[in-house]
Amino acid sequence: MRFVVIGITDSPRPFFPPEVHDAIRGGRVFSGGRRHHEIVARLLPAGAEWIDISVPLDDVFRRYRAIAQTLTPDTPVVVFASGDPLFFGFANTIRRKMPEAEIIVYPAFNSLQMLAHRLLMPYHDMHIVSLTGRPWPAFDRALIEGYGKIGVLTDREHTPAAIARRMLEYGYMDYDMSIGEHLGHPEYEQVRTLSLDEAASQTFSHPNCVIVHTHGNQMSAKRQRRFGIPDTQFALLDGRERMITKMPIRLLTLQALDLPRSQVLWDIGFCTGSVSVEARLQFPHLTIEAFEVRPDCEAIMHKNMRRHGAPGIGVHIGDFLTANLAALPAPDAVFIGGHGGRLADIMRRVLTVLTPDGCMVMNSVKAPKVTTDSLQLWNDACRELGLRQESPLYIQCNEHHPITILKCKR
Repeated sequence: MRFVVIGITDSPRPFFPPEVHDAIRGGRVFSGGRRHHEIVARLLPAGAEWIDISVPLDDVFRRYRAIAQTLTPDTPVVVFASGDPLFFGFANTIRRKMPEAEIIVYPAFNSLQMLAHRLLMPYHDMHIVSLTGRPWPAFDRALIEGYGKIGVLTDREHTPAAIARRMLEYGYMDYDMSIGEHLGHPEYEQVRTLSLDEAASQTFSHPNCVIVHTHGNQMSAKRQRRFGIPDTQFALLDGRERMITKMPIRLLTLQALDLPRSQVLWDIGFCTGSVSVEARLQFPHLTIEAFEVRPDCEAIMHKNMRRHGAPGIGVHIGDFLTANLAALPAPDAVFIGGHGGRLADIMRRVLTVLTPDGCMVMNSVKAPKVTTDSLQLWNDACRELGLRQESPLYIQCNEHHPITILKCKR
């Protein structure tokens, strides 16, 4: 099956080169979104058939396959798509859904290129994120990694105002926002550059796109990621200094979890959230899900996320043993920060979702007043569950009780 995919802008009278006009004149079956149809309807030949691109996409591709039976091998389906069809565009969807198809692409400028052109802004150093039908993680990662220029494709949920509010909530204030609305349309196009405070309180017409850029000539955001957040900078549970994984222990724990090679971290018994927050900042590619039984810890976690600029940690309050885990991504690294004496049960449940090469890590405190020997519980659980332990690491920081960092795999 053949496709000719033609990129267009919002202009009601798009400019096409001669070969594109030839493809349109010779076409019989055309496809695109409703907005695309409004723009190109006057150019289509008499009797043309149109296939709307709408969800669910599986239905669209079933129609493509059915219509292919009526076309000669040399007759393509002509598809209209926004901007550059290979830039988060529909040509990529065709390649994924129909890898055997032959595709010819005639691109237009994508919306972020057009916005940069309007602003006379060089864009070779722009980091690109799509929030069109996608959640926040890629954008959060770009903020944490400190890119000075981030181009964002938006949708009706991830609006410029919503993006600005998220940046302000997590303290990423070294940016201005440039917004392009209806780019390419001679009547409705509008380009504005606003502060984040201004953008957060305004409404914007759709479609639009955004470039957030640091003030002046800054090449990156001023906010620096520490290698190890000082313990004093965390909000604590009831002000108790001992209810936090100390910074040197925290960094060694992240090392034991092998997070550079991991994709999903679960933090069970997060308390103040220090391990999750540190992991989010040191390894922003991670998906992090954090669990805690104490309701008071939820506000503390969110406070520490905002304080340290660590958006995107999933927070789950309640008993881990009864939590609904079905919708969560399977972990390949699990830190058990608290177990309430039910360590074997927790580890057994983790094993139902842990990836085959995943690991579990726990820190055991050697304290005189501790009635439950967590090291013994760990050893017993590993033996009962048939888990392979790695060599433990023994460490003591200042006057604090000795810590043993424990790690196991299947």
